[in-house]
Amino acid sequence: MATYAIGDIQGCFDSLQQLLAKCAFDPARDRLWLVGDLVNRGPRSLETLRFVRSLGKAALTVLGNHDLYLLMVAEGGAKARGKDDTLQPILDAPDCAELLDWLRQQPLCHVEDDYCMVHAGLLPQWSIKKARKLAREVEAALQGEQYREFIANMWGSQPDRWSDDLEGWPRLRAVVNAMTRMRFCSADGVMDFKVKGELARAPAGYMPWFEVPGRKSAKSVLVTGHWSALGFRLSDNMLALDSGCLWGGHLTAVRLEDRQVFQVDCAVGESVVLVK
Repeated sequence: MATYAIGDIQGCFDSLQQLLAKCAFDPARDRLWLVGDLVNRGPRSLETLRFVRSLGKAALTVLGNHDLYLLMVAEGGAKARGKDDTLQPILDAPDCAELLDWLRQQPLCHVEDDYCMVHAGLLPQWSIKKARKLAREVEAALQGEQYREFIANMWGSQPDRWSDDLEGWPRLRAVVNAMTRMRFCSADGVMDFKVKGELARAPAGYMPWFEVPGRKSAKSVLVTGHWSALGFRLSDNMLALDSGCLWGGHLTAVRLEDRQVFQVDCAVGESVVLVK
């Protein structure tokens, strides 16, 4: 049995199939760990959702910001942005309700052995144990009977920092912001949501979340995506897997058992340059 951790797919279904073939992935024997952002901007989000769902226990995905955005658009909690979105085939599909219900059941982060998989990152003051506990609060709201109310209050860039005193929607929103949107933060965990580029573009007083000195999750291996400008990075305590497939880069998998890297080029027609 092998476990393959794979970066942001974002509807690049053909690239995913080519990568799985290169890995010789067998759902009867192997597992996939997907870092979130299954959907949007790439041309085949519907096929991607259907495929991952069909794998059952052979695939585990955490929620990314684009996955949550899909839920918000579907429930009227956000307006579709227009030409950059490729979500309409999902919303028009006869199995849309089943797909969205399945998506709501997925975790915000996954902890197993020495690994923690989360779409964007963890604030420096969070241990893995605390992060999993906070993620469970969001998951309970997303999976509960009042999930539409949560979705309507889920988005926004405030709070931009964590406090144990936070309550209600601001508390859950801060967790969502960190785990699905964060790139840069200050040494005391204030998040910046404006800058999306390379490390050299860090705002004054901010740094990549994983470089904050004394980060409490540093002894675990963080498996992340979200940051295509960061690119693929492999270190003792971090696997950053978003290698920019959507932007004409690569789709990347790492086999966790021996850290062998598998990559394929973005499939023809799946780069956003070609998606109109």
